[in-house]
Amino acid sequence: MSWQDQLPAVRGKLLKDELLGPFTWFRVGGPADVIFLPEDAEDLAAFLKALDPAVPVTPIGVGSNTLVRDGGVDGVVIRLGKAFAKVESRSDNRIFAGSAVLDAILAREAGKAGIAGLEFYRGVPGSIGGALVMNAGCYGSETKDVLVEAYAVTRSGEQITLSNADLEYSYRKSARAAREQLIFTGALFEGRPDEPSAIEARMAEITERREKTQPIREKTGGSTFKNPPGHSSWKLVDDAGWRGKPFGGAMFSPLHSNFLINTGEATAADLEGLGEAVRADVKSKFGVELEWEIKRIGKPA
Repeated sequence: MSWQDQLPAVRGKLLKDELLGPFTWFRVGGPADVIFLPEDAEDLAAFLKALDPAVPVTPIGVGSNTLVRDGGVDGVVIRLGKAFAKVESRSDNRIFAGSAVLDAILAREAGKAGIAGLEFYRGVPGSIGGALVMNAGCYGSETKDVLVEAYAVTRSGEQITLSNADLEYSYRKSARAAREQLIFTGALFEGRPDEPSAIEARMAEITERREKTQPIREKTGGSTFKNPPGHSSWKLVDDAGWRGKPFGGAMFSPLHSNFLINTGEATAADLEGLGEAVRADVKSKFGVELEWEIKRIGKPA
């Protein structure tokens, strides 16, 4: 009998051999052995506590910054849903958001509550869980600038609270989250007081800027590469001649050359292959090592 036939009882849903492509913004990728959609944090914790420690566990959030390889993902993929999508303003210019809340929704709700400082989230694709994992940010601000504390479940099923410092943030990374395979369930943020109309105006500017400069209506994963010290990834990709150049069904966007897009019928192999070709070309031409910002998971076909 396989481990898939001995899964712990849950209140949420367990899906077996389900394709992961529809769960990601790239719309590519093979199946997961099991997808778990927990009912709430307690359901998630109980499941992880009872699950065989040898079974790999992979959270995917809303799949905005994730490339699932064509061969699929071994073990259990966890996708958090409605129960983790609550936003609640608190006193002292603080606001709580569940990890399934879209970053743009948090920005909007903070603005309605007169809490400034979170406007940058209007320009970040994805959800709060992903933002916590990778210290997401844009336009000069990032998650560590506004985070008070985060709530997570460990691989062993323990529910914990972590301070900003506990997460050991650096550029696009939480060392603690990576090291301990944390699954975030929510977080508390703090801004500063301001008039909702002024906050809304700043978010409108971010929206307008993003729509003019990023392919937000394409099948994409946001920024493909991290900015190397002293360089901009988009300029390196552009200078190497890869802007708008087809590679199978993949391409770096003509609008923003650090945005990898699925032009229609790309495979995960097309997308990752293009990224690796660009990395090699940039290293050869400019001596700069591009590091993936997009999370690539699973196995090749």
